[in-house]
Amino acid sequence: MADNLPSEFDVIVIGTGLPESITAAACSRSGQRVLHVDSRSYYGGNWASFSFSGLLSWLKEYQENSDIVNENPAWQEHILENEEAIALSRKDKTIQHVEVFCYASQDLHEDVEETGALQKNHASVTSVNPTEGEHSAYLPSEDESSSTVSCQMPTEQTPNSDLESSLEINDVEATGEEEKRCDDKTCVKSASEEETSENVLTTEDTTLQPRKNRITYSQIIKEGRRFNIDLVSKLLYSRGLLIDLLIKSNVSRYAEFKNITRILAFREGRVEQVPCSRADVFNSKQLTMVEKRMLMKFLTFCMEYEKHPDEYKAYEEITFSEYLKTQKLTPNLQYFLLHSIAMTSETASNTIDGLKATKNFLHCLGRYGNTPFLFPLYGQGELPQCFCRMCAVFGGIYCLRHSVQCLVVDKESRKCKAVIDQFGQRIISKHFLVEDSYFSENTCSHVQYRQISRSVLITDRSVLKADSDQQISILTVPAVETGTFAVRVIELCSSTMTCMKGTYLVHLTCTSSKTAREDLEPVVQKLFTPYTETEIENEEDEKPRLLWALYFNMRDSSDVSRNSYNDLPSNIYVCSGPDCALGNDNAVKQAETLFQQICPNEDFCPPPPNPEDIVIDGDSLQSEASESSFIPEVNSETPKESRSLGNPELSSQ
Repeated sequence: MADNLPSEFDVIVIGTGLPESITAAACSRSGQRVLHVDSRSYYGGNWASFSFSGLLSWLKEYQENSDIVNENPAWQEHILENEEAIALSRKDKTIQHVEVFCYASQDLHEDVEETGALQKNHASVTSVNPTEGEHSAYLPSEDESSSTVSCQMPTEQTPNSDLESSLEINDVEATGEEEKRCDDKTCVKSASEEETSENVLTTEDTTLQPRKNRITYSQIIKEGRRFNIDLVSKLLYSRGLLIDLLIKSNVSRYAEFKNITRILAFREGRVEQVPCSRADVFNSKQLTMVEKRMLMKFLTFCMEYEKHPDEYKAYEEITFSEYLKTQKLTPNLQYFLLHSIAMTSETASNTIDGLKATKNFLHCLGRYGNTPFLFPLYGQGELPQCFCRMCAVFGGIYCLRHSVQCLVVDKESRKCKAVIDQFGQRIISKHFLVEDSYFSENTCSHVQYRQISRSVLITDRSVLKADSDQQISILTVPAVETGTFAVRVIELCSSTMTCMKGTYLVHLTCTSSKTAREDLEPVVQKLFTPYTETEIENEEDEKPRLLWALYFNMRDSSDVSRNSYNDLPSNIYVCSGPDCALGNDNAVKQAETLFQQICPNEDFCPPPPNPEDIVIDGDSLQSEASESSFIPEVNSETPKESRSLGNPELSSQ
């Protein structure tokens, strides 16, 4: 198919991250001819989600990518005398300092394969050296970078590719179909199998705790398709820009979400639940009656603080932390408000920023649940694919594993006029969107990037025990040392379809000050215990056991000015990778800004037409006919869910 691509488009998009996918969908919806390509074999770029074996393949090819040598480019012979080329990079250098640790029992056999896999995994599970002991690690050098081509097939990456078209907000307590699909027949090992595990401490431990399930590395491999591991960890504010866009564009029909059930805080070495809704405040056993009244009074003020400027005008120049100390709040309440509601630190925000953040948190409460946040089933990587699907519905053409060698610039007009792909085909376009990681070092020689420290953990229980084991939690651990940053912890249960039953998937994120492991390991040690160090005797107070851990640094290009790139023509637009923020507002703002530059005065992602309103008039509207044949099938199943999402307040009254 790649050899037979049309030779001309209105917009060519390179990279399938969230900003690029939203922009491509908006352009396609407005009638532009869109070509969307990615040199990787999966959607999402650094926004992607992987099954466990897919993540191992990604790590393996990350290692192999460091061996790529730029050969003498063949595309040069396609450049004419009045043209010049902007070469694109063959190496993705956005990922650094990768380290992998396996703490689960090392009972791996060569014939262990992922259950339900369509084909034998390209990457052996030994690619992270799991049999070399609990502290075996893979640590490439700093200049190595992630592979631009993954062996993971898209169907394996996203088992939710045929999701029902709805954005249904599922009750996290319910089991339903998801729980049925997470059958646990391989999650519980027999006693004889447990005895063969290398990390079982003693025979007495096993007999004393027959209810304790030993999760082994073989089980994680076998159940690898139960995992959907995000490269970037984010949540959706229930009244944020992305939710509004999903509803407006009706892309919501392609995904499902769950409520975050708990806001947690880490204080004095303990994890506590933060009361944030009115019901939570009055039901809390952590707060005294006086504290409850103080908190409700302050939260009520924050909801309409703009109407009472006299209350905060004198404190605008000080930090939000100092402002809270002036409000007759106890240290307990100050801590909750600062770290778990405003989600800032002692020095990061001034009074106005803190009040805005608190108001936004409160404004999002109650729309879909008792917390302000939603999480997409099957992971963050579903979101770019939802918008790619919308783009394809309106005629966009997609090519994965299809690399662009260079951008062709006309010397006289200084406009980009075409691209040359891996087959030497010249494809003409008016506008070009390029994800930052595709630019070469020559183009980015003056760009200063920040870094994000990331860690992904597989654990055997929640950081805070509750009546239900299906809890989705967010926890902020404040920075301890000067020059470091607060760490955001998001803990996902199996009903989010991101991990196997009996385990939790934990994401840690912070702005980098060192390598990811150096930034995040102190927090990991506070919250978790490596599998082999478990103290069985004190079961009730035992920390969750750490089964597997991945650390890596990811480039943050979100604050890079376009002027920092060398000699980019005005019709080449740059999309950044993920930022460190909790929400997705930056990606949506960026996509809307780029769309307005390409299609001024056009509506940004308007709702799709009602199939009944589409009038077919001759052959000139063949494309509309194909759209009308697709859209009714999707909409016919989901009007109820779409209405309940768009007007959640109606159902709550």
